[in-house]
Amino acid sequence: MWRWLEAHPPPGAKNLRWRSPLRGPWLTSVLGLVLLVTLPVVTLTGLLSYIAYGPQFGQAIPADVGWFKLPTFDWPSNPSWLYRLTQGLHVGLGLILVPVVLAKLWSVIPRLFAWPPARSFAQVLERISLLMLVGGILFEIVTGVLNIQYDYIFGFSFYTAHYWGAWVFIVGFVVHISLKIPRMAASLKTMSFRTVLRTNRADTEVEPTDIDGLVAVDPAPATISRRGALAVVGGGAMLVAILTAGQTLGGFTRQFALLLPRGRDSGSGPNDFPINRTATAAGIDPASTGEQWRVTLGGGPAPVVLDRAMLAAMPQHTAELPIACVEGWSTTETWTGVRLRDLARTAGVPTPRLARVSSLERGGAFSRATLQANQVTNPDALLALRVNGADLSLDHGFPARIIVPALPGVHNTKWVASIEFEAAT
Repeated sequence: MWRWLEAHPPPGAKNLRWRSPLRGPWLTSVLGLVLLVTLPVVTLTGLLSYIAYGPQFGQAIPADVGWFKLPTFDWPSNPSWLYRLTQGLHVGLGLILVPVVLAKLWSVIPRLFAWPPARSFAQVLERISLLMLVGGILFEIVTGVLNIQYDYIFGFSFYTAHYWGAWVFIVGFVVHISLKIPRMAASLKTMSFRTVLRTNRADTEVEPTDIDGLVAVDPAPATISRRGALAVVGGGAMLVAILTAGQTLGGFTRQFALLLPRGRDSGSGPNDFPINRTATAAGIDPASTGEQWRVTLGGGPAPVVLDRAMLAAMPQHTAELPIACVEGWSTTETWTGVRLRDLARTAGVPTPRLARVSSLERGGAFSRATLQANQVTNPDALLALRVNGADLSLDHGFPARIIVPALPGVHNTKWVASIEFEAAT
């Protein structure tokens, strides 16, 4: 079968010529080593984001993952910047690695078009893992970038697709590195990194060994040295970092986040920080947030109904807390309001096991949220009325919103209508 495949290549396969003298197992292995170290960080932080969404409460998407269910745990509410760190790493590092991924694909492109594609069943397995690896990572990059831009042109649930795409990538990644690590280790020994950095374009030659059929048989003159190629890739990654890191770091660096316009939409005055979803987009009727607004506290002997003046008369607590969203942007502001644990006691539930929060928004995917015990009882967890010394703006959740340390942004529910506390047994 392998001989028959070799004798019957597809049209044009024999005419493909890959002549760059830079390609070879050493360059591919250097790029692969960078991805071997960094891609697990991107993958792990992405899976942690899924856990932070509270799959035990049915809040994570997809809800039913069968055998691919993760070992969930109560997401910590300390330190307050935990989700900002994990999701900032996931999105930021994922974008920074795009130039490295593209360079790695360029370095192995002769193998992608080799004919026959395999000469043994072991190579068939390698090809399948490569298809899962390349297809998975490209799918995750494309859908992730579109999600950051709030552009869901693909017509399916980003959360569901991104989760399953991650598992396709993980399986392909594990199989591929299991097959390739010995070759990568051997390839890295074929050339000295220090020598490569000292070699200019004029002295650049093809690699001395060819383990995977990557070295050009008829190489063209080098147009750039290997050190130059590595500098281009590294410079591209650094440029992406400069143009994206501001959305997570905040402050003056946010103005440089040119690739992430979604994180640059802000309010004004003390409410001048990123808005994920405006009141208009959420379908909030301004009349429902006026004098007649009430919040209902449930779970105790009888419902407790409070207006904004009654909340303002309760003991107030101020905390400087970040709010971070799945798209990677985050900001730190100073919030003032009533502690959730005080509201639980007011409702008649002094030791809450959880709290179910509902918004005035109707029909939205995140118009409701369930908070764990440690999130409800955290001393900085608030039903916030003010931010940076001023009342919340309507777009930031007026009359009141939830702010909990280390909680994903979408679960910091805005335009709160009710909180149902459930007592610990």
